[in-house]
Amino acid sequence: MTVSVSPRLLNLGCGHRLHPAWINADLVARCPGVMVVDVSRGLPFPEAHFDAVYHAAMLEHLRREDVPAFLRECHRVLRPGGILRVAVPDLETICRLYLQKLEAVDAGQPGAEADLEWMTIEMLDQAVRERSGGGMVDFLRRNPLPNAPFVLDRIGEEGRELLASLRDPAGTPPPAATSWWRRVRHKLRRRILARLLGPQGEQALAIGRFRLSGEVHQWMYDRVSLARLLREAGLIEPRQHAAAGSRIAGWTGYHLDTLPGGGAVKPDLFYMEASKP
Repeated sequence: MTVSVSPRLLNLGCGHRLHPAWINADLVARCPGVMVVDVSRGLPFPEAHFDAVYHAAMLEHLRREDVPAFLRECHRVLRPGGILRVAVPDLETICRLYLQKLEAVDAGQPGAEADLEWMTIEMLDQAVRERSGGGMVDFLRRNPLPNAPFVLDRIGEEGRELLASLRDPAGTPPPAATSWWRRVRHKLRRRILARLLGPQGEQALAIGRFRLSGEVHQWMYDRVSLARLLREAGLIEPRQHAAAGSRIAGWTGYHLDTLPGGGAVKPDLFYMEASKP
């Protein structure tokens, strides 16, 4: 008698994109059933355990020097023949669009300057910002948005949800209430730090904490650099795929990279898979 065995699937950095057939893990559990895992400390799973490992819009948030060890961990937990699928912002496409919009401004095309400003933000803002949301949120707060069709085409469904929340402050949940003692303790800590470090030192500490919070982009990748990293981690045959394309069986049914209608969840990403020998 043949016994059917369900595949073992791991979704890292899942955020709100998860599926019950997968083990969904993230640094912070934003949804019920999400396992808390700090990937910078390794993966708490046995060797050769998973048929597929997947992470999207996560690798660019890891410090560059931590990436090789993390990808080796992905390799370790995959069974032979297992697949690693990685999705990251597409630096190549961002650069090409930036140059196209720069030429369009030179040619005097209407609306091109706003598109160029957005592509500059998309290229740089998440790498250099020192506060949550940075210049990207400042741009999206413009009402009316000068180049809404172009921006919405770039940011996809998650960006549309962010834009809607910025347009409807009433729909934004109120900040969590804090106790009297926590507020006093926070003020005391600020005063002590200001006294010990001085204004510049206090600012440097705040910026450093933010930049290590996981929001900023620590690096960006193209198809060549990502394929090289996957090979260096011991994986073979790195290949680029569309959002709906994958060697993972039943991929589109999980709706991790695609919407029910077939469109990409995040159109600014590119997708690459490699396998464990």
